[in-house]
Amino acid sequence: MDPNTFPTKGNLILARNSLKLANMGYGLMDKKRNILIRELMSLIDEAKGIQSEIDTTFKAAYAALQNANIELGIHYVQEIGASVPVDKRVRIKARSIMGTEIPLVQHEEQPMTLTYGFYNTTESLDEARYHFEKVKELTIRLSMVENSAYRLANSIKKTQKRANALKNITIPHYTELSKSISNALEEKEREEFTRLKVIKRTKVRG
Repeated sequence: MDPNTFPTKGNLILARNSLKLANMGYGLMDKKRNILIRELMSLIDEAKGIQSEIDTTFKAAYAALQNANIELGIHYVQEIGASVPVDKRVRIKARSIMGTEIPLVQHEEQPMTLTYGFYNTTESLDEARYHFEKVKELTIRLSMVENSAYRLANSIKKTQKRANALKNITIPHYTELSKSISNALEEKEREEFTRLKVIKRTKVRG
């Protein structure tokens, strides 16, 4: 038997303190969950906006690329595409929302460098290059938002699980324990009071 369940005043104080802490913990978990849900909803809305912009930009980019392929030839456009250097300007840091680490992607903006000459290309290639550059920027933003949303969703799930454990297991346990110890102490006090009355009555009669 757990010695903390014995009906003593010390155990009653411990049980009530544990109940108080459990209620405080549940309140904090509930507050954290609500804040994370608001952040998640905001990220979902942002992701929808970025995705819509990406779809529009992709359509414009592929239309321009198709024109460039027709005007310059697919193989020539592929050669120009292969000459574009790998972008190494992406930096990933982290920030915390209620203890949840989410990525903060930074991309250094700089003027686009040309890898081809104007004399043997057309305007459609310039348009395709411009739109695909914009798609890249949007994709970087979308990856950050979607990754953040995924991590927040996991954190919400864990927070909800802890809140449920406090609400359905810990708080009822200490509520019942406090009540049972308190009832046992009251019963003991009544028995002691009755015993003292009997002793006093016996002394008076004697």
